[in-house]
Amino acid sequence: MAINWFPGHMHKAQKEIKEILPQIDVVIEVCDARLPFSSENPMITEIRGDKPLIKILNKSDLADQSKTQVWLDYLESQHNVKAIALTTENVATAKSLPSLIKKLVPNKDEEGKQINAMIMGIPNVGKSTLINTLVGKAKAKVGNEPAVTKGQQRIRLEEGLYLFDTPGMLWPKIANENSGYRLAVSGAVKDTAFDHDDIAYFAAEYLLAEYPKRLVERYKLDEQPLHEEDLIEAIGRKRSCVKSGGRVDMHKAAVILINEIRDKTLGAITFEMPENIEKENIHFAEIEAKKVAAREAKKLARGRGRKNKRK
Repeated sequence: MAINWFPGHMHKAQKEIKEILPQIDVVIEVCDARLPFSSENPMITEIRGDKPLIKILNKSDLADQSKTQVWLDYLESQHNVKAIALTTENVATAKSLPSLIKKLVPNKDEEGKQINAMIMGIPNVGKSTLINTLVGKAKAKVGNEPAVTKGQQRIRLEEGLYLFDTPGMLWPKIANENSGYRLAVSGAVKDTAFDHDDIAYFAAEYLLAEYPKRLVERYKLDEQPLHEEDLIEAIGRKRSCVKSGGRVDMHKAAVILINEIRDKTLGAITFEMPENIEKENIHFAEIEAKKVAAREAKKLARGRGRKNKRK
């Protein structure tokens, strides 16, 4: 799935982050609790080095609670990572973030030195709303559309503690193709960047495997569909998305499914788990390795061809 999601301001922001990182003591990444892996930026792992990382699984009220706990345990098993789950209503937990930042750099806190934290996150993950909760006023711009924040800003959280806000950034290439679909389902990329039907089919396949009873109850289905196409067609018939001749308008049905996932009508859903992600990453890494090998073989063959022509 090809998505054009790396506009100029994101490229500029990436460069600015790398320049300011030496001054940063703690990195905070806001992820979507429904897709903790797919909504993380691989660039952070590459550039943060040994700096402490706070992983915030935001919108956890939209995610499956038991699965969120599995993710929290998994993330905290990684080196120098602290993971917490947040909802937009859970103000108390959000307000505890400054004290957590200080605990991660105890030497600076004890010596009264300035502590700098940097907060990052993909578009539409709730980063700006979190910042506004922390400062108690609308310091960061908030919007429902991806990529609202387009400039870096420095915010004083309290005496000696500063937060550097960065624009919501995606990255130029996704190694795990399924992550692109999950990001699209969650609304992290604009609706114009993908085809609703493709995304709905991907979501339908997953929901049939993980939440079949919920689908049957929500759409009052007589039986559980076997395939994703059958599910979307059944939704279309139940919601009167029928064209002349009795054919279902599959696009309208697909839009209904995507919207009801996003607005929690279908309930709390988690779209990935650590064990599945690890398997997918191996699979897509093997595919990429084969592509690279094929390109190298073609390059080598072209080189040999040019040599033969010169003889």
